[in-house]
Amino acid sequence: MEITLNDKLHSVKENSSLYDLVCIHVGEKQKGIAVAVNDAVIPKTSWESYIVRANDTILIIKATQGG
Repeated sequence: MEITLNDKLHSVKENSSLYDLVCIHVGEKQKGIAVAVNDAVIPKTSWESYIVRANDTILIIKATQGG
């Protein structure tokens, strides 16, 4: 199925969780990550149970330090 992730079209498996996508695109270190699906922020505690649907628009933001 197709989703939009950070403004790019991606193909993902059916029944993929949000956690699966974050692991693939960010890696195992997930501190400072925020995820929104269709403009709604999804709490980290829900990532494993949240199943992505076709045509979802997902935004993954990683906080960075700087000055």
